[in-house]
Amino acid sequence: MNPSIQVFLEQANAIILGKEKTIKLALACILAKGHLLIEDIPGVGKTTLAHTFAILFGLNFQRIQFTSDLLPADIIGSSVFDRNNSRFEFHPGPIFSDFILADEINRATPKTQSALLEAMEERQVTIEKKTHPMSNPFIVIATQNPGYQIGTFPLPESQLDRFLMRLSIGYPDPTSEKLLLNGQNTRLKLNSCKTIIDSDQLVSLQQQVVDIHVAEPLIGYVQALLEFSRTSPLFSQGLSPRAGIALIQAAKAWALIDNRDSVYPEDIQAVLPSITDHRLTLQNGATSSDQPLSATLLTEVAIP
Repeated sequence: MNPSIQVFLEQANAIILGKEKTIKLALACILAKGHLLIEDIPGVGKTTLAHTFAILFGLNFQRIQFTSDLLPADIIGSSVFDRNNSRFEFHPGPIFSDFILADEINRATPKTQSALLEAMEERQVTIEKKTHPMSNPFIVIATQNPGYQIGTFPLPESQLDRFLMRLSIGYPDPTSEKLLLNGQNTRLKLNSCKTIIDSDQLVSLQQQVVDIHVAEPLIGYVQALLEFSRTSPLFSQGLSPRAGIALIQAAKAWALIDNRDSVYPEDIQAVLPSITDHRLTLQNGATSSDQPLSATLLTEVAIP
């Protein structure tokens, strides 16, 4: 494993206790130049994970608290008339930062949520016919509470598809929870953290992900997974080509973290649930077990 990546994971695991795979998946998402959605109940460490990553990457960080009265201009910015120069000048909003935490994104209205669409996909914002590029790197980590909670607006499919991964942190295991209850102060740990991978190193690692080799049979495996999702009577709609690209990019990042220059089938299977479960929906009347929807893909599509 790359020494910087190893130290990064060690530092993150020292703050978010007992969630090694979740942290590794989150890192793979960022190395794949993707955006991350964390869905879980309040109080399990969603915001802490985002803060931890921002500090360890040393990136310019902005937190946007999404509420029902938040407006798109509060995120993107707006043009203000300058009397001295007799013209409108654009005042950038908090989205013009390296690392964005969209906290409780589903508490804002769909109109406000849509303010992120262009920035997340095209890494630019168009305002009054003028295009403003985002920084490089540009990372969005959004948190959301479960949809059954009061005061939430479900994310539309177009918004969900912008997130390369969706993760859930879940409750800590008994050992980790005991450490927390015994006074492990997460805030003090965060304040003592320092940058492990700076922005230039992150961009370099993201480029290394692009160069990871994927054999033709594995490309065929991904195509078979996409095709099954589109033809199975279980799902109302299949996975898009964007989901297939996300799957390959995340598998490459997973291989890089394990210090390999080529992707194995196990890499695709490791990242598959976090990439597909928020993109798949059941047909009306279809039933499913307690297993995630991706479990059907893994069991029904043969590994090459």
